Amino acid sequence: MTKVLLLLNMPEKLRNKFHRYLARTFPNVSFDLVENVTNVDRFLTDAEILMTHGPYLSTRADYVLGHMPKLRWIQGTGTGVDNIIDRPSLPASVLVTNMRGAHGPQMSEAAIASMLALSRKIPRTIRNQDKHVWERWLPEIIHGKTVGILGVGVIAEALAPRCKALGMTVVGLSTSQRDVVGFDRMHPMSELKNVAAELDFFVLLTPYSTATHHIVNEEVLMGMKQGSYLVNLARGGVVDETALIKALEEGPVSGAALDVFATEPLPSDHRFWAMESVIITCHMGGLTDDYDLQALPIIERNLHHYLNGEPDQMLNVVRSGA
Repeated sequence: MTKVLLLLNMPEKLRNKFHRYLARTFPNVSFDLVENVTNVDRFLTDAEILMTHGPYLSTRADYVLGHMPKLRWIQGTGTGVDNIIDRPSLPASVLVTNMRGAHGPQMSEAAIASMLALSRKIPRTIRNQDKHVWERWLPEIIHGKTVGILGVGVIAEALAPRCKALGMTVVGLSTSQRDVVGFDRMHPMSELKNVAAELDFFVLLTPYSTATHHIVNEEVLMGMKQGSYLVNLARGGVVDETALIKALEEGPVSGAALDVFATEPLPSDHRFWAMESVIITCHMGGLTDDYDLQALPIIERNLHHYLNGEPDQMLNVVRSGA
């Protein structure tokens, strides 16, 4: 019997939906559900398929991948496959697929919600409510502002038209130059510093890799427009967090909405927690209450084709394996 390890560090209700649906749909496949990577060891030896997300593997990625002798396929439950495909212990023979195309709506809403929360100072309002303080100020609006999107993939293609509908000018930064609906103009990554200086809002969506590690560095952050805002929905490693703290305290960045961090969970003593100019969400940008309805059709199709020996029919193949 084919054995599948479901390592799903997501809310209990959602991971149980994944498990129940797959077990019911594929009765001849064995599914082991684990929430935390620290509890996977006893399932590693026999698992042929791993369904997980790179961040769920945490610092144990190489250990896990290096102790799965029967591993043939990894189905990523997110779009990014960092901490999976870049691990030295991942055998060249392992097929890797992801969830490309499933996150446009929720990531777009997360980006827009972040921009609105920052510009209207919603956290300040909530803090005042907690203290029963009546305070008024002049909220900023995002209409007429310029938003830059770093990384123009499927998610950016969903976000850009929504920003245009709110009256924003939309600028893209991408490794490939192409016309995309909703973008007013496109720039190569080499122009990052100059473009960042023009932006009111800077939304990060780029995949994480050695090429994008700390691509938003001190030079970029300190060169941003006075009063600008940063929204990171990509990966924590894309931003130099020490430089961001400096830019928030001393420089031009007025606020940041951060969904991802270099270390997750974010350590309780990290300075971000105490900064009123920072909005922290816990890597939730790609999740929704009905994410199973978005993800499971892709997983079901891929598992069906895998079991039938039809890897060429599988969706979102990132690496075909040797």
